[in-house]
Amino acid sequence: MVQIDDTIISLDIFEKEFICDLSDCMGACCNEEGDSGAPLDADEVEKLKEVLPIVWDDLTPAAKEVINERGVAFKDFEGEWVTPVVNGRDCVFTYYDKGGMCLCAIEKAFREGKTDFYKPISCHLYPIRCKKYPTFTAVNYHKWGICKAAELLGKREGVKLYQFLKEPLIKKFGEAWYEQLVICAEELKQMEDK
Repeated sequence: MVQIDDTIISLDIFEKEFICDLSDCMGACCNEEGDSGAPLDADEVEKLKEVLPIVWDDLTPAAKEVINERGVAFKDFEGEWVTPVVNGRDCVFTYYDKGGMCLCAIEKAFREGKTDFYKPISCHLYPIRCKKYPTFTAVNYHKWGICKAAELLGKREGVKLYQFLKEPLIKKFGEAWYEQLVICAEELKQMEDK
């Protein structure tokens, strides 16, 4: 573990190689079975309400029905905000392209210039998961079989997880924090090389 400010970072963040390989996984992280979808920061609930009319036409009829019943977010059994899911699978904000790939309607709207909200930070950071505790935030790698192709592609390209997720890590923790993360990565590599 490494500590930067009030974050405790798993060594996996520095050691694992990773590049998302959507052509292999087909966006499975957005449609895996479960009781809830993406974890949300409290301020993101309002952002989801604001973006809903923009993405509405891209959502499935079943997703629209769930949103009409439950809203864009709810608190799970741990009291954390999450997105609802459709039929115990798809996040309500997903859609499928013609090839069957599961994608994010919010990210699509962002890329089309319709909103300045990219998508929930937990989605942008995945497979890094952050858990806030009273005195620190844990930053961990969520190892999942569906991401095996991403690990293989990262290894082939020589890209570490923290490098692949530079943009969302900066978005979540700031530029200065990320610079410290890079310094830690370099120091860990030097220790490993000895």
